[in-house]
Amino acid sequence: MSLAIRVVAIYLIAVNVMAFAAYGIDKRRARLKRWRIPESALLLLAVVGGPLGAVVGMKAFHHKTQHRKFMILIPLLLVLWGVVLVYTVWLIHEKTAFL
Repeated sequence: MSLAIRVVAIYLIAVNVMAFAAYGIDKRRARLKRWRIPESALLLLAVVGGPLGAVVGMKAFHHKTQHRKFMILIPLLLVLWGVVLVYTVWLIHEKTAFL
């Protein structure tokens, strides 16, 4: 596995763990009526590569599951990132197939 692929994999794992944790932290703070993580920050974590962590966090913590924009955007971003990753892997495979 190339260094670039390893770096991207580590990045995606890290951002998904951060997204999952952010949903859990925000849910806990909501219950305690404390300062909350802005919705824009939660969505941004999904946009920059953490939609899987966001989906799992939403389900595990039952958080933001009644908000329409989260129920539409987060799964949409998950599909989009999935397509991007599949296409990237296909490109890498095609490029290395000729070497």
